[in-house]
Amino acid sequence: MSEDPIPSSFDSSPQFKEETDFQKFRRRLTEEPLIPLGCVATSYALFRAYRSMKAGDSVEMNRMFRARIYAQAFTLVAIVAGGMYFKTERQQRREFEKVVEARKSQEKRDAWLRELEIRDREDKNWRERHAAIEAAANEAGKASVPTASTVSVSEPLLQDTPEPELQPTAEKKPGVLDAVKSLVWGKGN
Repeated sequence: MSEDPIPSSFDSSPQFKEETDFQKFRRRLTEEPLIPLGCVATSYALFRAYRSMKAGDSVEMNRMFRARIYAQAFTLVAIVAGGMYFKTERQQRREFEKVVEARKSQEKRDAWLRELEIRDREDKNWRERHAAIEAAANEAGKASVPTASTVSVSEPLLQDTPEPELQPTAEKKPGVLDAVKSLVWGKGN
C-alpha cells in the first residue's frame, strides 16, 4: 500500500491542523475574547459584593449583585453570538477531525495488517525450515536403520553387543544431529 497521506480538502488550509488541548484553549480564547472577559467581570462583581457584605455596605452590595447579573447576561450574549458567528468554522473543524480520525484508524489497520503479513511469512519460513530439518533427519535415519535385506532372518535383531558408536570404526555414519548441523550451516555432504 502507498505510504502517502490521504488527500484532503483541508490540507491547503493552515487553520485546520491537529492541535493539543492547550493550543485549542488559546485558539478559542483569541477567537472569542468576550466570553472570558464576561467571566472575569462576573467573578469580580461577586468578589466586590462579598467584600461589601462583609463590610456591611448594603448599597454597594446590591449594586455589585446587579453588576453580576449584567456581566452574566453579557457573557451569555457573547457565547450565543460567538456560536452563531463561528458555526460554519466549527462544522468544518468537526469534519476535519473526522477525516484525521479516519486516517489514523486506517494507518493503524494498515500497520496491523503489515504485522500479520510479517508474522505469516515468519511462520511459513519456520514451517519450511522445520520440514527440511525433518526430511534431513528422516534421510539420516533411513541410512542408519538396517533394512530387511541386510539382516538375516535367523539373526536376532536385538543383540547384546555394544552400540555401533562405541565401537571404533573407520567410517562413522551420519546421524540426525549431523543432518541438522549441515542443514543449519548450509554445508552439504
